[in-house]
Amino acid sequence: MTITLYDCSTAPSPRRARIVLAEKGVRHETVQVDLRNGEQLGQAFRRINPQCTVPVLVTDDGLVLTDNASIAAWLEARFPEPPLFGTTPAEKAEVASWQWRVEFEGLLPIAEAMRNRSPALADRALPGPVNYAQIPALAERGIARLQRFLLDLNERLAGRDCIAAGRFSIADITAVVAIDFARIVKVKPGDEHPHVLRWRAAMAERPAMSL
Repeated sequence: MTITLYDCSTAPSPRRARIVLAEKGVRHETVQVDLRNGEQLGQAFRRINPQCTVPVLVTDDGLVLTDNASIAAWLEARFPEPPLFGTTPAEKAEVASWQWRVEFEGLLPIAEAMRNRSPALADRALPGPVNYAQIPALAERGIARLQRFLLDLNERLAGRDCIAAGRFSIADITAVVAIDFARIVKVKPGDEHPHVLRWRAAMAERPAMSL
């Protein structure tokens, strides 16, 4: 089976898919999509993903997955080792809970802050095929939410090597991408987040995290 990932090397969302593929050891082809110049909005890419976003994972048997949730779920089911969503019912629930929290409390506030104040994204406050005007107040709220998330994540990681279920999981992948992406809005862990700093340094030892 041939697997193709539509990617953008500078964007956080496809980075999540790249890391999952690497952690699973799944061979795949890559097609770069030029987000900076709006290739995702062109008709050629819209035929692949009408939502005009990356990542997209395509297989030669006709499967087309157009978001991180479906891509990670399919990879976990198709390539179950190593497990990234937990193994027992309790582990799966804990990983799912923290995956949701990292997305909602970490990644979303960063996106709010970036997309609602960057001049380059005027009228592009949300990704996708529809233009939306920026709301500056959402950028301010995003920064406040992100700072709260770092404190909560630091508390969670006290005495833990991984975020959920006592093992490396999809929640760690998403959190690494969020922490690294936060630099674009000039927020990063500091002395007040020692457990986050320790955890991020440990995550850096995993080769996939360099992708």
